[in-house]
Parts: sequence; C-alpha cells; structure tokens
Amino acid sequence: MDIKIEVVFVPVTDVDRAKQFYVEGLGFHADYDERPDENTRFVQLTPPGSACSIAIGEGLGRNMAPGSLEAVMAVIPDADAFLADVRSRGVEADGVDEQAWGRFVTLRDPDGNLWTFQQLPVWSAGGEAAGSDVAAG
Repeated sequence: MDIKIEVVFVPVTDVDRAKQFYVEGLGFHADYDERPDENTRFVQLTPPGSACSIAIGEGLGRNMAPGSLEAVMAVIPDADAFLADVRSRGVEADGVDEQAWGRFVTLRDPDGNLWTFQQLPVWSAGGEAAGSDVAAG
C-alpha cells in the first residue's frame, strides 16, 4: 500500500505576508486560497516540481505556534543556483553548507519557520556506492 505525504501545515501569524514570501520569494505555486467561512482561511501552496504542498491559513485548528516548524527538508538540484535565485528574490538565506551527505541551504520564513534545502550527493543518485564519499572524507 502506497502512502503519500500530500500537505504539510506551516504555522504563520500573517497569512498574506507568508503567502507572498512563499510565492514571490521561493517560487511556490498558489494552488488554492479560500474562506469557507468567516473564521477559516485555507491557503495551499506547492513548490515547483513537488507532489507535496504546504498549507497556511486561519482557523485550521492546529496547535503549533507560528515559527515553531523546524523539520521540513526539500530536495533541490543545485544548491548554488537555488541560493542565488532566492537571494535575488530578496530572501535571506545561509550560504551553502557542504557536507558529505549533501549540500544544504537553510532559511527562515517571516515567522521563523526553518526550511532546509538539500542538493543530494552524487552517490545517492546511483553514481557511486552509498557512503563512499563519507568514508573518504
């Protein structure tokens, strides 16, 4: 049986500010923005090429404090290109962190939610035996 993660909720204080950050700053696609009632707003945003979206909004009944999310990692093809792209869009991001298990760019959204973007190492894509770069380093 397949299990697919479809949506990750991201707690934010200002939905419009967060939507602008994710769409204009990170290039996410705005899929859905609706108010089913006066107390609820559901906004779904999807990173380019991803099968998993994020949801932000109001009245969603989540118990996470805005800025408390620190466990989302997304895969990117090129850490240097990604860093240059988001910085050109006005997003503050750490430089590329080189590790044996990948190249990483980290950043925070306006509420402080932490995102990590990983460029996978060559061996994880079938290039070399898994762990060979770790043993050499």
